[in-house]
Amino acid sequence: MAAPTSGAARVLVASNRGPVTYTVGDDGTLHARRGGGGLVSGLSAIGPEADALWVCSALGDGDREAVRRGVGEPGVRMLDIPADVHADAYNGIANSVLWFVHHMLYQTPLEPVFDAGFRRQWAAYEAYNRAFAEALAAEAAEGAAVLVQDYHLALVPGMLRALRPDLRIGHFSHTPWAPPEYFRMLPDDIAGQLLRGMLGADRLGFLTGRWADAFRACCEAFVPGGTGDTAIGVHGLGADADFLRRRSHEPDVAERMAVLREQIGGAERRTIVRVDRTELSKNIVRGLLAYRELLAGYPEWRERVVHVAFAYPSRQDLAVYRAYMAEVRRLAAEINAEYGTEGWTPVLLHLEDDFARSLAAYRLADVALVNPIRDGMNLVAKEVPVVSDGGCALVLSREAGAWEELGEDAVGVNPYDVSATAEALRVGLEMSVGERGERTKRLAAAGTALPPARWFLDQLDALRA
Repeated sequence: MAAPTSGAARVLVASNRGPVTYTVGDDGTLHARRGGGGLVSGLSAIGPEADALWVCSALGDGDREAVRRGVGEPGVRMLDIPADVHADAYNGIANSVLWFVHHMLYQTPLEPVFDAGFRRQWAAYEAYNRAFAEALAAEAAEGAAVLVQDYHLALVPGMLRALRPDLRIGHFSHTPWAPPEYFRMLPDDIAGQLLRGMLGADRLGFLTGRWADAFRACCEAFVPGGTGDTAIGVHGLGADADFLRRRSHEPDVAERMAVLREQIGGAERRTIVRVDRTELSKNIVRGLLAYRELLAGYPEWRERVVHVAFAYPSRQDLAVYRAYMAEVRRLAAEINAEYGTEGWTPVLLHLEDDFARSLAAYRLADVALVNPIRDGMNLVAKEVPVVSDGGCALVLSREAGAWEELGEDAVGVNPYDVSATAEALRVGLEMSVGERGERTKRLAAAGTALPPARWFLDQLDALRA
């Protein structure tokens, strides 16, 4: 990405997290680490002549130090929003309110509570979105295309429209969208402000038709005129097959496969694999309960199967997430204590993020368990079939966005039904090698139909049309 001069960017992306993060070494030097994903692939695909700019937030001390020193990557503008404002906007509103609403996660007898503290945090969320809108307005060339990302920046389209009516503005939601009966839990004025903020865009994108329909229904219920002139499109982000196949056969993955095989203990043992961030929506606890019920109800599978569960830390600055991770640890230990033998550990639980180890597990999986309570898409469900060595049965929640594309060849489950999930695991384990292989081929084809670069470019083309 070429670094544009002020007001010269023709394509702009805005997201909370950017493509690079900085850390400060013991000697005071800054170290940059680049990320990946669909946006990075998409911006790379349009080429340096596009005059692209990524506007993101400084997320930690290293990022803020980089901004203060004037250090940066070409084509990236990092905003040094005050840490307290970012904390209230990101943790207080985006992750503790909007995420919970769209994933329908509240324990409603006790939460939410929209009080004076919420209103203070909402003001920070407004300020955070305004900082992005002002930066985009300053950097965008006349008539530029702006692609705003996710629930963190739901107010940006409307704010930016007021500042720069000449721009083509898009917004993409990477989460589900709540149905009207749940969305109305928000205070009336906040619900209206969110919807009007989104409708400041020329075009809105969603991962599935289900989430797009839910947004339309909310607009019809709460906004006079519904969605108005704002176009709505569906872009089901797929896995990057070329990258995954290449990366999954590198030496570090082979090393981790050898370690996992040793931990599993014997080539004849089957594996049930899950790879998740420890999000409340990922339903890891019920997955463990289902595995325990499988061992209880089908004793013939004891010592013949191992549940390889990778639960990587997420949002550990929030107490409810720390408590959830503790419960995952406790339950895995309980299953191992109840059923484990000298030569067999029923649950291999790993909590340290390791992408190479995740790919190793993908390759070894006989069954992949993807059982979220609610998920915008879930790329793990699409990635496992791409790299699976011997074919893999996919046990998939019908509440995952990926269900729309993969449901026909997956073993579907109600994510709340532990007994039915245990039965689905048994079905997956007992599926013939031939059937598993054929399903895996179809799952891989469906899961890679819209790879990240194409996903981004399709949105950009539709916005410009």
